[in-house]
Amino acid sequence: MSVALTLTRLGGCARAKELRRRHSGRALAKALRNGEVIKVGRGRYALPATAEHRRIAHARTGVLSHLSAAQEHGWKVKNVPERPQVAFPRTRRLRPGQREGIDPHWADLAETELAAGVTAPRRTVLDCARTLPFDEALAVADSALRSGKIDAAELRAGAAGLQGKGAGAARRVAEHSDGRAANPLESVLRALCIEEELLLTPQLQVADPGLFAVVDLGSEELRLIIEAEGYETHGTRKGLRRDCQRHSLFAIWGWVSLQFSYEDVMFEQEWTRWVLSSWVVTHGGGTPASPPNRFRAAA
Repeated sequence: MSVALTLTRLGGCARAKELRRRHSGRALAKALRNGEVIKVGRGRYALPATAEHRRIAHARTGVLSHLSAAQEHGWKVKNVPERPQVAFPRTRRLRPGQREGIDPHWADLAETELAAGVTAPRRTVLDCARTLPFDEALAVADSALRSGKIDAAELRAGAAGLQGKGAGAARRVAEHSDGRAANPLESVLRALCIEEELLLTPQLQVADPGLFAVVDLGSEELRLIIEAEGYETHGTRKGLRRDCQRHSLFAIWGWVSLQFSYEDVMFEQEWTRWVLSSWVVTHGGGTPASPPNRFRAAA
């Protein structure tokens, strides 16, 4: 896996220590020389599109917004935007050629936003929450809280004051946002759990005799553990062995542990939803439906 692909899977931006879990210092240096990734700060790396979006927005005298703004703030996202998302003052009119290659938006922009070239943190999160699918928006909100650029109370207050299209969606994202989620993979998995009416605690500490672990998502009451297994973390023999031991201990102490791969959480959500809903049904004493046709061989 290339450094650029790892960076994409990590949410489009990452610290050096995150990349070094999968790549050597030499590989990272080569990726920098080849322009596959760029350095945006001390020990911080991003995809070249991040800088390109900033350049395009500046050339059109707009400011980065939505996912492009989230990337500019250094937040991780589920899907890296292919085209710059740019906001303009409501009075601004674009010629046909100026619309090409961007996703334009219009808003009442503050002078500080115009000067900075990017929408403010709270506006950025709420813009994403109003317009993106729940899982994508939750990944942005979680990352924003994790960064410390905005806190939960500020986000919820902002969402409460919204009106019009997307206001309800924004309030839902604000209600469920949680900075304890480590990355977009965990945020997206938690969003799927929420949609299946499983309200779980991020980074739950599991403590039983002979067992102490911190898991991605879990519930003491339900004795349920759900983990997002990214290859970047578990793609070594040592990591595999540690994981096998972990989940054996969970089973011994009466925990149900469900594990989901990056691909299933991000791209095969039909499978992930079926597993989650099936657990809910069986936990309630029912019989789950058969898995979707294309997954029956795996089941």
